[in-house]
Amino acid sequence: MFEEGDTIEEVVFLHEGVISYMASMEGGRTVEKTSVGVEGYIGFSLLMGSTTAISRSVVQVPGYASWLRRADMEEAAEKFECVRIAMLRYATLLIRQLMESVACNSLHTAEQRVARWLTQAHDRMTGDRFSITQQAIADVLGLRRATVSEICSRFQSEEILTYSRGIVDVQDRMALESRSCECYRRIRYPFAG
Repeated sequence: MFEEGDTIEEVVFLHEGVISYMASMEGGRTVEKTSVGVEGYIGFSLLMGSTTAISRSVVQVPGYASWLRRADMEEAAEKFECVRIAMLRYATLLIRQLMESVACNSLHTAEQRVARWLTQAHDRMTGDRFSITQQAIADVLGLRRATVSEICSRFQSEEILTYSRGIVDVQDRMALESRSCECYRRIRYPFAG
């Protein structure tokens, strides 16, 4: 959608799907910095006074979205305090999610991280079925594709999900969530206990 440094002309509000802010390393490897779904929007740096994209943003799970011109977004934020406050609250939650992702990638197993990412993706969809390749999951989590394939096969054999040709169908949401690390709950319910 955007490359780092691109001028933001429109803000994108997702209704369904997942967009990742991606880091690309010199060796060609990529990893997700954080992701955005129905809870947020692409272009929050406008609220912070910048008109450029802070990161490369890539659609990971297709969905649909509304696009709002930058000038209209800036006018709404200036004119209506409630809009500005809602946008700042989201920015705070996105920063919290980013910090949890750093901890998660350092401390948790590949299985926990895959389960967390799939659970978050499931939250951002209207049904149990969504499209994402194992390679895309590997890229966002900084894992080998073979590792993701092994984990998805295990989840499939345990009837947690089915996976075929890039289509994930969540069969047992509670089991998937229970395989996720604590970071999922800390991101999903940031102010609970």
